[in-house]
Amino acid sequence: VQLVESGGGSVQAGGSLRLSCTPSGLFYETYCMAWFRQVPGKEREGVASIARDGLTYYADFVKGRFAISRDDANTLYLQMNSLEREDSAVYYCASSPYRSRNNRLQGESYKYWGQGTQVTVSL
Repeated sequence: VQLVESGGGSVQAGGSLRLSCTPSGLFYETYCMAWFRQVPGKEREGVASIARDGLTYYADFVKGRFAISRDDANTLYLQMNSLEREDSAVYYCASSPYRSRNNRLQGESYKYWGQGTQVTVSL
């Protein structure tokens, strides 16, 4: 599976961005998909996940501001509103064929990763 992210960029605090992730490959390998982010020198952290069982999970620091979704073409989205400077990071798309409901915001639960897209939020 290949995952290609797009939609990153620079925005002022309070603004919005929408990230997209287009997968290619076997459909079953994208049962669960998620967004992660990483800042240089810090550990990667899970942002949000969505699976075909309908369940979504969000990190506490984005609840109420970000929304994850996927369309019929299996493209994954992350709508990011009310962006804060602390949201600046490289955002990665990930996918997994596994159906476990545990640890869906943990990186070790995912098998495939995109190359990342930079999000920069300025004051």
